[in-house]
Amino acid sequence: MPSLDSTDRAILNRLQVDGRIPNIELAEAVSLSPSACLRRLRALEQDGVISGYRAELDRERLGLQLTVFVHLKVAGHAQETSVRVEAALTAIPSVVACYLISGEADFLVEIAAPSLAAYERILLDQLLAVPYVVDARSTFAIRTIKSRGPLPV
Repeated sequence: MPSLDSTDRAILNRLQVDGRIPNIELAEAVSLSPSACLRRLRALEQDGVISGYRAELDRERLGLQLTVFVHLKVAGHAQETSVRVEAALTAIPSVVACYLISGEADFLVEIAAPSLAAYERILLDQLLAVPYVVDARSTFAIRTIKSRGPLPV
């Protein structure tokens, strides 16, 4: 775990708000020269603190009005079972997030779908077809209040 000082934290906080900020503006925002800022940025990337960059898309504008959280229970809890279930879930395009969890369920899966009918097909044809899955409980999001907010660094 790399040690982060207040300048590193300022860089990370600013990038979480705007990942496309030009280096000159980022440097100014964190009170560094552009070359010093770029060196720190590259170090954060090399250390794996910054794991990548991507565009955040608007689900509704893409026709994905339905967000569903699915609690999956699997038969057996061996490492091989988990590996096979994880591989199958990550191969489903509608799965936008997946977590191994504790409690009554074993996995929490977030699905983005265009409609309830589309989700039904995903559930029946894909999720319940995953090896070892024995139960699925769905919870539908009514409205998104905060999604992928900045991490507290």
